[in-house]
Amino acid sequence: MTVEIKRKPLMAAIAATLMLPAMLAQAGGTITFGEDKSVSIGLGMRGSFSNVENGAPNKTSRSNDFSLDSARIYLSGSLNKHIKGMLNTEKDIAGQGFQAIDANVQIAITPELTIWAGRFLSPSDRANMAGPYYSLGGGYWSGIASRYGYNGGYIGRDDGVAVVGSVMGGKLSYAVGAFEGNTAFKIAPSPASSVTSNRTGSDGLMYAGRLQLDLWDPEPGYYGTGNYLGGKDILAIGIAGRTQKNGAFSTTATGDYQSYSIDFLMEKKGVGPGALSLEAAAYDYDTSDVFLSEQGRAYSAGLGYIFNQKVGWGQFQPFVRYQKFNPDTNVDTKKYDLGVNYIIDGYNAQVGAVYSNTKVSGASNVDAVSVAMQFQF
Repeated sequence: MTVEIKRKPLMAAIAATLMLPAMLAQAGGTITFGEDKSVSIGLGMRGSFSNVENGAPNKTSRSNDFSLDSARIYLSGSLNKHIKGMLNTEKDIAGQGFQAIDANVQIAITPELTIWAGRFLSPSDRANMAGPYYSLGGGYWSGIASRYGYNGGYIGRDDGVAVVGSVMGGKLSYAVGAFEGNTAFKIAPSPASSVTSNRTGSDGLMYAGRLQLDLWDPEPGYYGTGNYLGGKDILAIGIAGRTQKNGAFSTTATGDYQSYSIDFLMEKKGVGPGALSLEAAAYDYDTSDVFLSEQGRAYSAGLGYIFNQKVGWGQFQPFVRYQKFNPDTNVDTKKYDLGVNYIIDGYNAQVGAVYSNTKVSGASNVDAVSVAMQFQF
């Protein structure tokens, strides 16, 4: 057995083995055991300081809080050129331990066709597939328009199996799968054990799919990114949907769950002294009237610009973003963000500051200022 430790992007190794995008680069180490046999490890964390209007316990003063928003351990392995695996963890909600968010195997039938099985992100919109580490501005911003991160199991994950593939040189990609779905819409007002015991109707699986067309540079892989930081010319349109019979249930009612979305991303290099990015998405959620507060339509849009010229260690990337969720309760939520990122090493090292304004129907506007840092090793 030979052991070779390398300081190189962990996700670059995963890209070769798991067909993930090379943009999802995390610094890490790889131990090789022979031809096509290896184990890789990496670490990631996001922390922030926030100052929120009327956020203090007295409801009139501004709050001041430090928070470890995310802490992850990344593990991946290669048994041979056809069988790969990954195990990623995230700190639990209480911050006292870790929980597996990804635990799956990928079986490559051909370089363009892979079967995923285990726990992983079910096919959905770009924002959910990119997650908090690879979105414009970063963070768990997708909770207003793209609601899968909270209603799609633990951080959007679910147990199941999916077929992931691409054609046309990677410019047309698809993913379709079947999943457990019992946690796919977990917003009931009582503990999960009570919800399960009161659930009625048949036990149907959740079926999910995504189709994406890239008109400029292709985006290989399954887990995606929300912004390429000036690394590619992207013009992409994606549609996604998921459905589950009796998938929306509370202690008093059971109904079918469906959601559909369409998303758009354009990034262009060489626009003045940098690269311009524009993103937009629209969503439709249906819970058969079981949860009117989670049933309705949502929209999001973002605009970013990254300067080519480095200032000190990194590049500046100002951005603006808008989100809106219009549920059938008519209690709308709108959020505006204005921020700037300082990109030191892609998604491995960056610092950002953002001003946010959130408006909920019938309530006063809430202003917030936050400063966040993200590092992956």
